[in-house]
Amino acid sequence: MKQALLEVMRMNRVCRLVLVTCLGSFILVIFYFQSTLHPVMRRNPFGMDICCRKGSRSPLQELYNPIQLELSSMAILHQTRRDQITDTCRANSASSRKRHVLTPSDLKHLVVDEDHEMIYCYVPKVACTNWKRVMMVLTGRGKYNDPMEIPANEAHVSSNLKTLSQYSIPEINHRLKSYMKFLFVREPFERLVSAYRNKFTQKYNTSFHKRYGTKIVRRQRKNATQEALRNGDNVKFEEFVAYLIDPHTQKEEPFNEHWQTVFSLCHPCHIHYDLVGKYETLEDDSNYILQLAGVSDYLKFPTYMKSTRTTDEMTAEFFQNISSEHQTQLYKVYKLDYLMFNYTMPGYLKLE
Repeated sequence: MKQALLEVMRMNRVCRLVLVTCLGSFILVIFYFQSTLHPVMRRNPFGMDICCRKGSRSPLQELYNPIQLELSSMAILHQTRRDQITDTCRANSASSRKRHVLTPSDLKHLVVDEDHEMIYCYVPKVACTNWKRVMMVLTGRGKYNDPMEIPANEAHVSSNLKTLSQYSIPEINHRLKSYMKFLFVREPFERLVSAYRNKFTQKYNTSFHKRYGTKIVRRQRKNATQEALRNGDNVKFEEFVAYLIDPHTQKEEPFNEHWQTVFSLCHPCHIHYDLVGKYETLEDDSNYILQLAGVSDYLKFPTYMKSTRTTDEMTAEFFQNISSEHQTQLYKVYKLDYLMFNYTMPGYLKLE
């Protein structure tokens, strides 16, 4: 079994990236598929030699061509997660590949670490603040040493990290093919409730109240008071859900990143992710990535947990007042995230 998995991990994955011109501007076209199994070869998964970091092996080499003969349990786990994404993309090709074209602007969530040849797609409400802090340490070249000494608001300053969207088309293609790419996911409805609690129940988030709260109240609340229409600071979860499933919402503008699907933020059916970390196994997955990057001796992922974090039990309570009709519609919105990242449909749902 382990030998078979070893061969699977080392099989040739091909990401063909085609550059085309449309209306005078560059468009990046990414075709992602896996070839059939071939004999074990000491090459990276893209069938091309990787130019290693000076004096060390690249993370891709450490992942797909480990020095030890026996695969670690973590390597097997992440192979299973990669396979789950591939199978889901194939089984849902009509919906998962509606967009065959990605532009550089679609890559603004992919943070690049040149020194360690890694790309991280950040997903809000999935420990992205701490992962951005870690990426600042990795890319800061000595400017930062301890991730937790970096203020949370500084971690979200866009100029502190470089994203893939800032590169030229050839540079994007090269990094997508030769850097180790990873993301972190979370149970979709737990993440959704976490976003709601943070953005609509905290008094300090006035910008969200003004931009989204007022709109939600206006559309979803009958006989709303002038104060509620003006401030938008008391949005109910039932109103938030109704806003998300309203057909006019997506037509008007894309979801905010805090409640956008992982599928739409990171494009896993078009970009091959080498590692899929989960919020439920955050510490183990994070430190495995740092181990592959060769920095685990001096850098560990922050381990503290907020006492106010959103749990599965808390999520179930929020859904108690959501009608079965709205639950069904909301599940359809996040269905690909559930399937792609192997999350079981919550037992508290009452779908039609």
